[in-house]
Amino acid sequence: MPLPKDSSLRVRFAPSPTGHLHLGGARTALFNFLLARHFGGTLVLRIEDTDRERSTQESIAAILDGLSWLGIDWNEGPFYQTQRLDRYRQLALDLLDKGLAYRCDCSAESLESRRDEAIKKGLPPRYDGRCRDRTIDPATPHVLRFRNPEGEVIVFDDLIRGQLSFDSAVLDDLIILRTDGMPTYNFAVVVDDVDMKITHVIRGDDHINNTPRQIPIFRALGAPLPDFAHLPMIYGPDRTRLSKRHGATSVMAYRDMGFLPQALVNYLVRLGWSHKDQEIFSREELIQYFDLDHVGSSPSVFNPEKLLWLNGHYLKNSSGKDLVPLVKEQLGPLTDPLPQASDPDHWTRVAEELKGRSKTLVELAQFARPFLDKSRAIDPEARKKILTPANIPVLEHLTLTLRSLSDWTGENLRNVFSQASEALHLKLGEIAQPVRVAITGKTVSPGIFDVLLLAGREATLARMDEALRLSREPLSDV
Repeated sequence: MPLPKDSSLRVRFAPSPTGHLHLGGARTALFNFLLARHFGGTLVLRIEDTDRERSTQESIAAILDGLSWLGIDWNEGPFYQTQRLDRYRQLALDLLDKGLAYRCDCSAESLESRRDEAIKKGLPPRYDGRCRDRTIDPATPHVLRFRNPEGEVIVFDDLIRGQLSFDSAVLDDLIILRTDGMPTYNFAVVVDDVDMKITHVIRGDDHINNTPRQIPIFRALGAPLPDFAHLPMIYGPDRTRLSKRHGATSVMAYRDMGFLPQALVNYLVRLGWSHKDQEIFSREELIQYFDLDHVGSSPSVFNPEKLLWLNGHYLKNSSGKDLVPLVKEQLGPLTDPLPQASDPDHWTRVAEELKGRSKTLVELAQFARPFLDKSRAIDPEARKKILTPANIPVLEHLTLTLRSLSDWTGENLRNVFSQASEALHLKLGEIAQPVRVAITGKTVSPGIFDVLLLAGREATLARMDEALRLSREPLSDV
């Protein structure tokens, strides 16, 4: 794709606000964003909201929120099609005046009947053009249809799929203006792309069949054709089109599940695009390397496990300080904060210590809670297996020794556990596990001394006392 830097390239992302920003739309937005930034071009954001029944302000807000969270900014817009209705009507009437469009007053019932008849005869279920040469009173309820060229083969070079051709004989004289004066999708899109001087239309390959319908309208309007690039589908693990049955498809659902935006961006861009053998990219690298030459034409398979791994990588390589506000957002207000929770540096130490053990921010927040809040839940299975009468001697010995420890340092804690190990004739792991469950409520955590330092003396002793009480209760009561 030989375009110079600082070029006049203009691309657009044009979602319909009928729901949240989904993964497929997010990838399309990313590819347009990266191409514009790579070539020094312009990204236009256009909201295609002419479907009045399904378009909502909530969906618009959700789409804008999703783009913002992913770090996708635009140069122009957002433009709204509902604010451009006069422009569409003007150009539709211009085409009518030039004989490139015509009025049609066929009823929905007659159209349906003729489609059924065509299907029975093995013909394409297209409009039969019976109003093409009729004179219809403008006062009669009618639509405007585009006079599609006949006997042509519409050819265009797709930047991803190569040359594609379509016989105009299978295409309808499509409606460009409805009875209520609202433009149809294919007409409004072309008018917008012409007015906004879009040079490259990059969209999902579910729009391939729209392209031969749109090309004649570009020509009828006397406008140059943009270059087209149709991105392959994203499939679920079962190699069917990605949908809700495969799990979450909304971008913001991944935010709520504790994914980092940079991880989702990296993963989505790699669905269909590659640069050598590199897997992990910074934002700057994506902008530097991205082009359409390395976008494949085959569908990509969405792999939740790989996304989870990638998110864990980004968590591990983030600074604890940067993760603190994200952990706080996940935790919400603390029920009964530990004294050290008022110290910003303590939050950073907790995030730094736990980030490498977490795949999502949700996990990180769950691991962090015992070191920030007095309330913490004990995993029922951990309680049954670990907080038992067999471990009472360990908990009693360590509770007594730790209570007498005035200087709560890592070195002193190691000495306490070393001496307890000798006195009880047990390995360090055997005495650490009951304490780990007592402090964190889980059987997995950072090293036991880090756990005790992060929890602090007061919380440790309180939880050890509770663990002793639970260990003395019969298992039947658990």
